Amino acid sequence: MPVLRKYHDWLAEAVARGGFDPKAASLATVDPAGQPSARMVLIQYADDRGFVFYTNLGSRKASDMSRNPRVALCVYWEAMDRQIRIEGVVTAVPDVEADRYFASRPRQSQIGAWASKQSETLGSRAELEARVTEFEGRFANQPVPRPPFWSGYLLAPTRVEFWTAAAGRLHHREVYDREGDGWRSSQLYP
Repeated sequence: MPVLRKYHDWLAEAVARGGFDPKAASLATVDPAGQPSARMVLIQYADDRGFVFYTNLGSRKASDMSRNPRVALCVYWEAMDRQIRIEGVVTAVPDVEADRYFASRPRQSQIGAWASKQSETLGSRAELEARVTEFEGRFANQPVPRPPFWSGYLLAPTRVEFWTAAAGRLHHREVYDREGDGWRSSQLYP
């Protein structure tokens, strides 16, 4: 898939340059009233199916995606002055895939997934820290299982734009639109 190959090439260059987490992307969703919302997520991996990120299933983004699976991701690498805009439809990853990824996370992140009631109102920081302590005790001396309220989403892209800055704001914009099993590529005015 030309889109995936180019994404991985640009990601590798961003990793080599260092700086802010190169897997970071802004995820845009829309609530039932049509109000858009954007927040940063990490694209944990991308393969022939699309782009995968993980979250608490009780979060605002998960609620939005359960009602409207059409979302957009925007990756921006300042050091390279490049961005990738990805539009498509999300579906849940299979449980076995979520389990495998969760097991690869640092233990502190695993405990944090259990402790956080993501997007709910937090009374105080002490409340969160108490929950962390509770789950550290609960899972002491054993592997931390994936919470049933935590999983991943696969964004199957329908449109991907690769944008590179150029002098005079004459940016390079190459867009790929899904056509059946293939892609149609075109250039856009800046």
